[in-house]
Amino acid sequence: MTMSLEDTELKIAGTSFKGVYIAILLSLATTLGGGVWTASSLYGRLQGVEAQEIPDIKPTLKEISLIKQQLTDNDVSQLKAKLAELGTNLTTIMAQQDKLLTIQSQVTDLEKEIESMKAMVTEAKLLAEGVTDIEKSVKVVTTEIDDIWKGLDYLSNPLN
Repeated sequence: MTMSLEDTELKIAGTSFKGVYIAILLSLATTLGGGVWTASSLYGRLQGVEAQEIPDIKPTLKEISLIKQQLTDNDVSQLKAKLAELGTNLTTIMAQQDKLLTIQSQVTDLEKEIESMKAMVTEAKLLAEGVTDIEKSVKVVTTEIDDIWKGLDYLSNPLN
């Protein structure tokens, strides 16, 4: 035994309702109920938003005006020109640094040459000291030779 929607009938207070009308009435009632529930939920949310306090924007406006004043005082509009000038100065400094590095390299080379010259001067001093010793020896030998000649001259002519 199967029951169909067409065969179903509901009697309320002497009025009979067919199953199809019940289904239509039930779907209309649930749709209306859902609409009422959505409207009440939306209304509750709206009341919640309206209940929130809107913050005072006066302090924010005051901060904005202070920032504007600081930008005006610091002359930010001239910043681009100042940055360009700093860029030019930096380029000049870099060129001078390159020159200084070249000079430093040359000074290092000169220091090496000076050290080698010092070594040569030291060797020359040592050689000069050797020559001085030889000169002393030559003077001694020359003096001895002169004395020998004087002795020979005396012996060959003792009366002079």
